[in-house]
Amino acid sequence: MLANGICIQGYEGSFHQVAARYFFGKQVAVIPCASFRDLIKLSADKKQSAGGIMAIENSIAGSILPNYNLLQKSKLKVVGEVYLSISQNLLVNPGVQLSDIKEVHSHPMAILQCLDYLEKNEWKLVETEDTALSAKHICQHRSKHAAAIASKLAAELYNLDIIGPDIHTMKNNVTRFLVLKREDEVQELVQADKASVYFQTNHSRGILAQVLTRIAAGGINLSKLQSMPIQGSNFKYGFYADLEFDTRMQFDAVLADIADLTNNVKIFGIYKKGKVVKG
Repeated sequence: MLANGICIQGYEGSFHQVAARYFFGKQVAVIPCASFRDLIKLSADKKQSAGGIMAIENSIAGSILPNYNLLQKSKLKVVGEVYLSISQNLLVNPGVQLSDIKEVHSHPMAILQCLDYLEKNEWKLVETEDTALSAKHICQHRSKHAAAIASKLAAELYNLDIIGPDIHTMKNNVTRFLVLKREDEVQELVQADKASVYFQTNHSRGILAQVLTRIAAGGINLSKLQSMPIQGSNFKYGFYADLEFDTRMQFDAVLADIADLTNNVKIFGIYKKGKVVKG
C-alpha cells in the first residue's frame, strides 16, 4: 500500500482516478479498492493511505444511497468535491478497426449509457465489473476482435486507441465525487463556501418546513436535500443536506438557528464548492 496514495473505487483508469487527478494533480498515486466499503476503511487508516475520493451521486442515476451511510459511520471529513462530466469511449488495441470488432466489454451501466451507439452494430455486449478493468483485459489479451468502453485515461494507461470517442447517449452525464480526509488532518479552509451536513428532526407536523425556512432566511442556498431512513426506526428519516454560503459566519449562524428544531447533527465537511470538469 502507498501511505501517501489516495483510495479510489475500481481499477487504475477508472473515473475515480480521473477525478483524483483533477483534485490532487496528475502525479497523484492511487490505491484501487474493490468496494466503497474498502475505500472508506483504507481511507481512514493513515498507515495505508492519505485519504480517498468517493462517488456520491450522478446527474442521471441519482444519489448512491449506501455511500451516505458509509460516510455517516466513518470519521472521515469531506474536504472538497469534483463534478466530473463522464465521457465513455470505445477502446481497442492499436491497429484494430471497427469492422474487426465482434464484442464489446464494459460495466453494465456504461453499456446502458451507450446503447444508442452500440445497437447500430451487431456486437455481442459483455458485462464486466469495471470499465477500466475491461480496458486492462483487452490490452493484456491483445484482443483483435474485442473492444472496451472506458475513460480516455484508461486508453492512455493501457496503450489503447480511442476508435469511438464520446459514444454515450446522454451528454449531460455528471458524477459528483467527495474528497475525504481523516478528521485530525483537516485544516480550516478560509475560502470555504459549502458544507455537507446531516440532521434529524422530531418528526412533528411541519418541522422540516420550519428548518428549511430558517435556512433560506439565513441567505443560504440548499443545493441538495436527501432523506434516508433512520436505522432501527419505524419509517422515520434523517436528512443529508448540502448548504452553500458566502461566509463561514453565515453558515454557523444558520446552524445555531436550527439547533432547537434538529438533533443528531453531524457536519461531514466544510469545503470549497467544486466545478464541472470533463473526464
